[in-house]
Amino acid sequence: MSAVVYTSRITIERRKGPLRIAHLPGESQPVMFSAHGAIAEHYNVDPAALGHSHAATLDYVIAATAG
Repeated sequence: MSAVVYTSRITIERRKGPLRIAHLPGESQPVMFSAHGAIAEHYNVDPAALGHSHAATLDYVIAATAG
C-alpha cells in the first residue's frame, strides 16, 4: 500500500445563504464560493439577494477537471 503523499488542510466558513469562504493552501487570500445566474435560479436563490456573485464550487470542479 502506498504512503500518503499529501493531506490538504482546508477550512471553510459558511456565511449567509450559499456564500462560503475557503482558506486554501497556496492562496494568500481566502477564496469565495457562492452561486450565480442559472445556478442561483436552480436553487431558488434570488441573484439580487446575493450582493456580489462568485463562482460556484461546481465552477471550480469543472475548471480543475478541464485543466
